[in-house]
Amino acid sequence: MKKYRLQDLALHNGTPVRQTFLPFGAPQIGEQEINEVVDTLRSGWIGTGVKTHRFEQQFAQYVGAKYAVAVNSCTAGLHLSLLVLNIGPGDEVITTLLTFAATANVIEHVGATPIFVDIDPLSLNINPQNIAAAITERTKAIIPVHFGGLSCEMDAIQSIAHQHNLTVIEDAAHAIGTQYKGQYVGSISHLTNFSFYPNKNMTTIEGGMITTDNEEWDDLLRVYRLHGLNRDAWKRFNTKRLTISNATVAGYKYNMTDVQASLGLHQLSKLEQFLAIREQYAQIFDQAFAGMRGVRLQPRPIVDQNRHALHLYVLILELEQFSASRNEIIDALLAENIGAALHYRALHTHPFYKNKYGFQPQDFPIAYRIGESILSLPLSPSMSEGDVQDVLEGVHKVLEAYYC
Repeated sequence: MKKYRLQDLALHNGTPVRQTFLPFGAPQIGEQEINEVVDTLRSGWIGTGVKTHRFEQQFAQYVGAKYAVAVNSCTAGLHLSLLVLNIGPGDEVITTLLTFAATANVIEHVGATPIFVDIDPLSLNINPQNIAAAITERTKAIIPVHFGGLSCEMDAIQSIAHQHNLTVIEDAAHAIGTQYKGQYVGSISHLTNFSFYPNKNMTTIEGGMITTDNEEWDDLLRVYRLHGLNRDAWKRFNTKRLTISNATVAGYKYNMTDVQASLGLHQLSKLEQFLAIREQYAQIFDQAFAGMRGVRLQPRPIVDQNRHALHLYVLILELEQFSASRNEIIDALLAENIGAALHYRALHTHPFYKNKYGFQPQDFPIAYRIGESILSLPLSPSMSEGDVQDVLEGVHKVLEAYYC
């Protein structure tokens, strides 16, 4: 391949590998979604209603859960999951450090204490051995996060939870379509939460879904998501009889609308197609990066019944091989019009958690090291094969220029 030097980089006034910017995680929205949204707008009912209910049913069927509750974000779902379990002040919830802040923030919101444990350096997921070591008499739940779309070791986590009578709340924001030993994520644990943010594997613009097999929790989640009322608006106005709703808990405004669900219905029907394209492009990336100096990849499942949903395609840099930091390398890729991103800095290095709990970076050395050396590349079904080649060329150009 072509040799590059620092002066060739667009960051140093060289010519970028592409003339237009390739965004990270651009959604693919087709005419079916657009027509469904228009139909909803013309129907006269745009709030939570029949299409949201249909989307919930189809999503539950897809993942193999008994119930699915649509909400306005995965964060809302995680918050409500803690609430229906009566988790609050004095309780502890164990979770990972390599995740978006929302995973831990919701624990703070209910007044409980997040107990961080370090990750496995290869999978980048929470290490079950560290979970077991962190359990105390105050521990009430475990929140594993399927980083990038690769399933956590759920058998080990479920065994620990069963042994200590703990509830497992999965953060599956990255894991729509992920499979673990033949089961879809969403049908494995007590409660599972998904995200439909624009850059996710499927989108409702903003939105989320909670899945469970527990009928009592399903009922309570529906009450909590809409002000604590025991009758939602669609049920009240879809009948010709007066229906009185009562606030049975101090609930929240977390419901999904039928406009969002209109997108979700067709995005869900296309999800397997979207995942196939992600897998096709990831294989091209894997082959190109496998022998690249200073780079390693998150492992792919080797068992046929497991599937990585490939929400994120990450490179883990061996920074001693480069004359630049990870942040400088991302800046250089952005200058080449390649929409690289950062997922994530370890949570214990963020000011809120660092200051509140007095953490030092080396308190969790693996998550800290990964959080300072990881970057994400564009990967979505909206990309063309030409876009894929541009990403490969951009990464080769930048890393080649920065090799020590």
